[in-house]
Amino acid sequence: MSSGNVRENDTAVSQADRFMFRFESWLNLAAGIVILVVMLLSVANILGRKLFNWPIPGFIDWMITAVPLMAFLGLAYCQRLGGHIRMDILIGKLKGRPLWIAEFASVILMIAITAALIYGSLDHAMRAFNIGDSTGDIRLPTWPVKIAVPIALSLMLLRLLLQAWAYAIAIRGGDDTPVAVPLIEDPATQAAHEAETVSGFEETRG
Repeated sequence: MSSGNVRENDTAVSQADRFMFRFESWLNLAAGIVILVVMLLSVANILGRKLFNWPIPGFIDWMITAVPLMAFLGLAYCQRLGGHIRMDILIGKLKGRPLWIAEFASVILMIAITAALIYGSLDHAMRAFNIGDSTGDIRLPTWPVKIAVPIALSLMLLRLLLQAWAYAIAIRGGDDTPVAVPLIEDPATQAAHEAETVSGFEETRG
């Protein structure tokens, strides 16, 4: 079985992948809701200012608060599906164990970077909490949205650790299509998956 370009089976790593994907999907949905609210607020602000000379109070503050949520809540979800921008010109020519070794090395590097980002963003959020940092207009506290960043990054770190586990299994076994990791696809297959996502319908593949 598969979900998009991620294969699934009954192994422990695949079960952990599906369990994590539930939480990632909920956070991604939350990011989508934030984007929808931002769009509605933007329209309301424009119409209110144009028609009634009454813009939404603190509109800029609300937008500043929403941006980190839109940017970070869907990180792990996107990583699970292999949706982040990457260069496949060289790595796409590899097959089998050499490919999984290269992918494993890149994931290990991402783990180190993500761990550093978690430390820095958590320190930044705690500093905002301790000093009572707020936005400039309507004085929204900034620490709640800032604490969401290390939380989202922590889920991203768990996803990367799971993918490192999956790649290690693939390296040991020499599998052509390992589970729980996004597989490199040709442009036509990528376009087909994107069309399925937009339409809200995804085929179940065996």
